[in-house]
Amino acid sequence: MKALLIDDERLARNELRRLLAGFPAITIVGEAANAKQAREQIAAHQPDLLFLDVQMPGETGMELLESLEPPAPRVIFTTAYDEFAVKAFELNALDYLLKPVDPARLAAALERLQTPAGAAAPAAEKAARLAAEDKVFVREGDRCWFVEVKQIRLLESEGNYTRVHFDDAQPQLFRSLNAMEERLDPKFFFRANRRQIINFAWIDKIEPWFSGGLLVQLKGGAKVELSRRQAQEFREKMSL
Repeated sequence: MKALLIDDERLARNELRRLLAGFPAITIVGEAANAKQAREQIAAHQPDLLFLDVQMPGETGMELLESLEPPAPRVIFTTAYDEFAVKAFELNALDYLLKPVDPARLAAALERLQTPAGAAAPAAEKAARLAAEDKVFVREGDRCWFVEVKQIRLLESEGNYTRVHFDDAQPQLFRSLNAMEERLDPKFFFRANRRQIINFAWIDKIEPWFSGGLLVQLKGGAKVELSRRQAQEFREKMSL
């Protein structure tokens, strides 16, 4: 199994290397000291497992993990801080080890790798869907919001980022539109085109458009074009 060590402290990486030497099934394919290096190493080596620190310069380990496109590697957090454990397991971490890493706890964590990563996939995917009443934490730079999912009226793709529209805010998140779509309930959200997802509840007007398509206007003024194919799917979802 290929593993990547991600920690801004070189001594911590060296200690983990020493401990992992006793597990011949684990092959360390690289190291990274921050999220940027980690993404490069993940792209280059396609590891099966990440040993991931939480507190690092720039992006945290949590932010890095949330930004990875599925299917992401399995993750064992290694950190000196115990207050992030709940969040770690919400992100489906395999384990959460406090520094200095105890060899017995490390061995127990690696034993869990015998459970196939996809064994509980259907239940996990179902749990990952966000209900309309759920609240999500959104952050862009120093600004933070705690917003109900039903208040999100529009999501727009901007490369590897997604701009989320709610109230008067339009923060940009480091997650692709495809990744966002997987978290949203299709009963409430609709993939209008390659670049946009709309919330049914925020539709104000619908007009015929070119070549059998539709032009949807949302409350707040945004206009979204649906192709003929998407317009047909839209009509089917909206009809009795």
